[in-house]
Amino acid sequence: MTEATEGRPGGLLLLDTASLYFRAYFGVPESVRAPDGTPVNAVRGLLDFIARLVADHSPAALVACMDADWRPQWRVDLIPSYKSHRVVAETEGVEEVPDTLSPQVPVIEAVLDAIGLTRLGAAGYEADDVIGTLASAAAGPVAIVTGDRDLFQLVDDARGVRVLYPRKGVGDCDVVDEELIASRYGVRADQYADFAALRGDPSDGLPGVKGIGEKTAAQLVTEYGDLAGVRAAAADPFSKLTPARRRNITEAAGYLDVAPAVVRVARDVPLPAFDAALPTEPADPGLLEQLAERWGLGGSLTRLLDTLAAAG
Repeated sequence: MTEATEGRPGGLLLLDTASLYFRAYFGVPESVRAPDGTPVNAVRGLLDFIARLVADHSPAALVACMDADWRPQWRVDLIPSYKSHRVVAETEGVEEVPDTLSPQVPVIEAVLDAIGLTRLGAAGYEADDVIGTLASAAAGPVAIVTGDRDLFQLVDDARGVRVLYPRKGVGDCDVVDEELIASRYGVRADQYADFAALRGDPSDGLPGVKGIGEKTAAQLVTEYGDLAGVRAAAADPFSKLTPARRRNITEAAGYLDVAPAVVRVARDVPLPAFDAALPTEPADPGLLEQLAERWGLGGSLTRLLDTLAAAG
């Protein structure tokens, strides 16, 4: 298993920002608070994460990718159960997050903007889709930092696209390349989305196909090439599929018609022009000083600013 510190320097670092601030929130004690007693553990933890990532991987550019819409309606229209278990029942469409995390998100956004780190989101799309678009368009090496396995579908050794998958904090990451995906899941990276659609994912409200778990999904995708090949085999009375498996795949036709569009990240999200080069000094020093004092960002902010200045 390759350690993240062995990744190549330079290139573009893409942050699945919500994945990282959730990890920071649960990894940093809530006793880390602003002068007025407000928890800022997610804010400070994220700043420390970014400092560590920049120090370890020496990117030339960085984008903090945001969920402008964490549960896009177009995905819900295709699969109504998509992320439905995360919706707050009394507030339709609002994601259920810990009470003391939600107020920290606007602070995170304001601090990143004042530092001059690029934040990108797009109406109607998740951060995954922004990442997919940027990774697909990048000319050089790309490292995607996320705890979401769905983004494994973007891994491409030939183009230098890999995922840094944190195990603890962000200093201990798996570098997910084509070899790791093949060894761990038994499929190619370009088969991962079809494999995930067959297997399903309860954490995202994706039912998958009855009777098909991870091992069977990998076996089917490997044997028949892709989801279309698996469905063609189910429709072929002379294929090697068992009657039960053939029936389950056939009965899941409605789900399989739409699942690929939900599982695959978009790669053509319209994004504004931006400059993702690492800032060597804050974009708005005055505002940043106010935010640092108001929220007690202390050493976390200092470490990040020092790391950015050294990287310039």
